[in-house]
Amino acid sequence: MDVQVRNGDSLWYYSNTFNVPLPLIIHSNPNINPASLSRGQTIHIPGYRLENYTIEPGDTFYKLATNRRLSIDSLLLVNPRSNPNGLRIGQTVKIPTRVTSAIIHPREKYDYQTMTSDLENLTELYPFMKTRAIGKSVMGKSLIELQIGDGDKVIHWDGSFHAQEWITTCVIMEFVNSYLLALTNNETIRGRVMGPFYSEITLSIVPMVNPDGVDLVLNGPPNGSYGESAIQINNGSTDFSGWKANIRGVDLNNQYPANWEMEAARKPKEPKPRDFPGYSPLTEPESKAMAELAGELNYETMLAFHTQGEVIYWGYENCEPPRSRQIVNEFSRVSSFEPIRYVYSFAGYKDWFIQDFRKPGFTVELGQGINPLSIRQFDEIYQKALGIFLASMYM
Repeated sequence: MDVQVRNGDSLWYYSNTFNVPLPLIIHSNPNINPASLSRGQTIHIPGYRLENYTIEPGDTFYKLATNRRLSIDSLLLVNPRSNPNGLRIGQTVKIPTRVTSAIIHPREKYDYQTMTSDLENLTELYPFMKTRAIGKSVMGKSLIELQIGDGDKVIHWDGSFHAQEWITTCVIMEFVNSYLLALTNNETIRGRVMGPFYSEITLSIVPMVNPDGVDLVLNGPPNGSYGESAIQINNGSTDFSGWKANIRGVDLNNQYPANWEMEAARKPKEPKPRDFPGYSPLTEPESKAMAELAGELNYETMLAFHTQGEVIYWGYENCEPPRSRQIVNEFSRVSSFEPIRYVYSFAGYKDWFIQDFRKPGFTVELGQGINPLSIRQFDEIYQKALGIFLASMYM
């Protein structure tokens, strides 16, 4: 929702008028100097929408404001050309309406187009959430990173490294919407106030690392050479439900220089629907973009969400710091997932992050069953993941 600055207005005044935390208004207007507003400037107020209302007999701004628990001045702000003492029956006025429920519902087959549409809607309503492209997929889709928060401590989450594990994107996006809603409405999640997290932590989130692969699984092969090649790699089948790789048949979570040679020695030697680590590390644009992001942001903690098994892998070659054990034990407590320190697997994003940064990194395997997990499991999966999301922010 937008308002126009009047003489004497301030962002602090808007924060009080609309009961939205001041930092969220400041960060929703990055090109505005909070200490020097100019008459006529447009200010974005997060968490609100404008609704049209048709004036009826007996209506006044006082009545409209009282019935909706608004201040009269909030109505004046969004109706600068209306005469509050001269409302006409049939006249249309704007009502500032706080959004109090989720605006996205990722409980469906969730492809790249659906995700980008949801992100556009979220950033319009909550402009303090920043989005950017950190690179391109093989087919040229933007690899989108979200950032929420103003803290020096960077916590990173990502989903859908593997194409058939697209439900991890749904789970992440559900939390993103819940977090934005709680921040703007001064609400809690599981009894925890969210405001302090915003000031202390910057969340870096890549909800869909492998958009080409997710679209392949959900929508079938694209027209052209990439689709033809994928069918050939898939042994002529157009059933891609078992596909983990990117569109070129490279497993993005086997692409990192953490004993890559050992992984390559026991994995397929050519493109496959799953497990082919590439002909060398970091050949794929998606895996390169994720490595560059880690180098840029120097995460304090990293969580890669996968499916399935309800386990958390947390160690790598004895490179993990001691506090990783404390963190994973808390993850286990809030989710009932089993922590597993070492497994005979290499070249993953978590492995490389722990090896190169010596910081806590985790592979979280959500849900149980056979991939791809059914969206009917979403609510159960989300409730267990929710504890891990929150714990990663306060640990």
